[in-house]
Amino acid sequence: MNSTFDTVRAEALFASALQASQAPSAVQVRAAVTATLRRFGIKGCAGRVAGEFGEYPETAAARMNWALGMINAAYQELASREFAYAG
Repeated sequence: MNSTFDTVRAEALFASALQASQAPSAVQVRAAVTATLRRFGIKGCAGRVAGEFGEYPETAAARMNWALGMINAAYQELASREFAYAG
């Protein structure tokens, strides 16, 4: 189950210019999320996602699935490192 933070991050990654074909690293994913949230804000990212699902539902679903997977991997890696330093 994804948290609200993960959902917002996934929407930002979805709305970013980053593509699955680029095979981005976790650092690139987190940078794209940050830059896209700064550019469009939370509501702006959500609006872009909604627009894509309205116009291109078949490709939007695949992109969101990719975005969720990338967010889970990129931020889980970060949390694991921070947890290791805390102990």
